[in-house]
Amino acid sequence: MAKVVNGKNMITHPSTSQIYNHPVEILQKLIRFNTINPPGNEAECIAYIRDLLSDANIAYKIFAKTPNRPNLVAHIKGKGKARPLLLYGHVDVVTTEGQQWDYPPFEGRLVDGVVWGRGALDMKGGIAMILAALLRVKAEGFQPDGDIVLAVVSDEELGGEFGAKFLVDHHADLFKDIRYAIGEFGGFSVYIGKKRFYPITISEKQICWIRATVHGKGGHGAFPVRGGAMAKLSMLLKQLDENALPAHITPASKMMIEATASALSGIQGILIGQLNNPVMTNTILKLLGIRGNNLHPLFHNTVSSTILHGSKTINVIPSTVSVDLDGRLLPGFTPGDMIRELRPIVGDNVDLEVIRFDAGPAQPDMGLFDVLSMTLREADPDGIPVPFVIGGVTDGRYFSKLGIQTYGFLPMNLPKDFNFPATIHAENERVPASAIEFGTNAIFKVLQQFGHD
Repeated sequence: MAKVVNGKNMITHPSTSQIYNHPVEILQKLIRFNTINPPGNEAECIAYIRDLLSDANIAYKIFAKTPNRPNLVAHIKGKGKARPLLLYGHVDVVTTEGQQWDYPPFEGRLVDGVVWGRGALDMKGGIAMILAALLRVKAEGFQPDGDIVLAVVSDEELGGEFGAKFLVDHHADLFKDIRYAIGEFGGFSVYIGKKRFYPITISEKQICWIRATVHGKGGHGAFPVRGGAMAKLSMLLKQLDENALPAHITPASKMMIEATASALSGIQGILIGQLNNPVMTNTILKLLGIRGNNLHPLFHNTVSSTILHGSKTINVIPSTVSVDLDGRLLPGFTPGDMIRELRPIVGDNVDLEVIRFDAGPAQPDMGLFDVLSMTLREADPDGIPVPFVIGGVTDGRYFSKLGIQTYGFLPMNLPKDFNFPATIHAENERVPASAIEFGTNAIFKVLQQFGHD
């Protein structure tokens, strides 16, 4: 718990046996481990989690591709009446370089009821919720209908090669018979008008990185070339900037819009509902302004120009220039679809090469959605749970290879003026302590309910 001493928030630590009642203190401790990726160095943070589980007599094992980047998998035995449920998350975080913070990013300060620090939202806050809920299950002697499997992984922020991908590729047996998982992101409150929604993530986009290459006359830098590869690249970038790929309505986004529109009244509900009309999708997105910009990736395959490749020396005009495109595919779409949609925009004289594709599930499995929705309605009777699609990717893409449906469900009842997406990865990342406690209680309720008919 927090005490104020000489005007400062001081942290007093409860006994280990009662730590499950203090998820905020778990979060503060997690933040104090600097796990910026790269290099990650998650070992000390994982060791802290290991010790919490060990003190609670929860069985665990450590699996690592390299010693300084371990992954922890723990297990609580259930009654055998339901399939196991997986809870997972990552402890690596993104850089703070170049950012100006009001409070140091690795101190985990509690100021006026808010925890500040890198990872407060993404996703040490979620890990704290999951850990506290799991420790409470053990402390209260509650035996769930099915086994509970916990996976705390490294390296999510840079692709999961040392984390979830490593576990799925080399230790798939750890996740045998699991159908559903809880991970990032979803369950946080979002306000539309006067109504409060809790989007539960049921699907995510897919990585489809493209290298676009143009060719032209090269030469010595002292003798300028007109219309060469660099000029062609500038035209290519302009075309990509000015033209969006076609709109699509996927099963997951259709469910999301139907649920949201039905909860809204009047013209607002009608307007949102028209997002599911592909003829009107782009028009409605423009009318929605900033909110429409946030929704745009959920209805389009997208590419963002990120890395340029040209001459290695300043005095050589390159004859070949490439730009790497961070492409994201909607669920169910393939790299071939991306190439077909890009071709009319970039023309026939641009080489397009797929350099990475991480497939995800095409169709969401909604079997656990009602349990998660019911939990949120009980926690907040005025809240409205809705299905959600995220524009990014998570470790869920790896677990999906094992037939596991991930739900982004880390519930947080945030203030109306709290901009969740803009706070992740940004300077002054923070989370209200009350939101962490809210989420911990909600996850514990899910552990009580899953497997019930």
